[in-house]
Amino acid sequence: MEPDLFTAAAEDRQEKDPSSSPLAVRMRPRILDEVVGQQHLLKPGSPLRRLVEGSGGPAGASSVILWGPPGTGKTTLAYVVSKATNKRFVELSAITAGVKEVRAVIESARRATGGFGKETVLFLDEIHRFSKAQQDSLLPAVENRWVTLIAATTENPYFSIISPLLSRSLLLTLEPLTDDDLRDLLRRALTDERGLGGAVTLPEDAEAHLLRIAGGDARRALTALEAAAGAALATHEAEITLETVEATVDRAAVKYDRDGDQHYDVASALIKSIRGSDVDAALHYLARMIEAGEDPRFIARRLMISASEDIGLADHTALPTAVAAAQAVAMIGFPEAALTLSHATIALALAPKSNAATLAISAAQEDVRKGLAGPVPAHLRDGHYKGAAKLGHAQGYVYPHDVQGGIAAQQYAPDAVRDRLYYTPTRHGAEARYADVVERVRERLGRTPGGSDPS
Repeated sequence: MEPDLFTAAAEDRQEKDPSSSPLAVRMRPRILDEVVGQQHLLKPGSPLRRLVEGSGGPAGASSVILWGPPGTGKTTLAYVVSKATNKRFVELSAITAGVKEVRAVIESARRATGGFGKETVLFLDEIHRFSKAQQDSLLPAVENRWVTLIAATTENPYFSIISPLLSRSLLLTLEPLTDDDLRDLLRRALTDERGLGGAVTLPEDAEAHLLRIAGGDARRALTALEAAAGAALATHEAEITLETVEATVDRAAVKYDRDGDQHYDVASALIKSIRGSDVDAALHYLARMIEAGEDPRFIARRLMISASEDIGLADHTALPTAVAAAQAVAMIGFPEAALTLSHATIALALAPKSNAATLAISAAQEDVRKGLAGPVPAHLRDGHYKGAAKLGHAQGYVYPHDVQGGIAAQQYAPDAVRDRLYYTPTRHGAEARYADVVERVRERLGRTPGGSDPS
């Protein structure tokens, strides 16, 4: 039997006993007009609407990749297509299917097209879990339009989906649902016969808490509503109070995938908030990472990088603070590690900022990559071996400790970069002192803009 997204048996059971299915399933839209949010994808003439309506003539319907966070309607849109279109509708999950199953669907689609003129829509969930070889197996079918592919992914398709498949499909981005979208959905679920049928009411404060818990995820909103409604009905209450919601749903869900985009997006936001000196935003992102169960060592590593990348010598205590935090969290772990990470995050966010060290090494590396290196000046070469003196190595080297002030006016850089000045200190925080020092030292060495090193 060919795989099917929603089997007839399941639908029959749902019709006879609606409560046998979760509220999120019962309230799934049946037509496009019932879909909440994503209106930018449902305009007249849009790929999804053309697919549902079977319009387009010789242009035909395009394969699409639906990219968005969980609970934004990827599976819902596929369900609407399956209910509305007269085409064959086949579903595969990349979690359980492999190349064998894909080829079987494609071969079946070719027979249906050639023998009966019946087009096939293939819904492939979690496509990012497919390997490159597995994704390659889809290419002939998509290119020749043996199937119209609807693929769903929560991960950035530019990283997780092969370029040939992307180029043969339309990428449609789903946005997190707004509070207004979810409010409409909750109120519909309260009154609709497919949902709770008016059995309970939801006051504004409880509704607001459900919206906060949902975090833009329709499935989570309806799941929380169903749990709270069940608790209220069990005690013969006609109203879902805020206390009931708080008792049935312990905490808000953190939209964070430690192996996906959220992992990198939230980590990026943490570092950028520290760089921007917004301590409160930095603590928010830190809390999200902690609550999602992120490895504290990963967070600590990011803080160590931030200490050098964005603070540097503006506060020379920043790196030792971050290193100490990393050592501490490796020893104590969560939950106490949250205190140490908070300590370090606050210190880094409020520290004066300088990226001078970052720019300095970047500029130096760029010159080296361009070939601006050249031989080490002879007087700086190693002279601790037999025959070095005959080669002129270490000859004429001036030992700085023997010179008043400890600075010997001699050439240190290779000829190719003798006039390059990489480090440009700021006047932020403690780096102001280094700015004064480097100015004096360069003047003594003759390494000033437009100047030259002494021979």
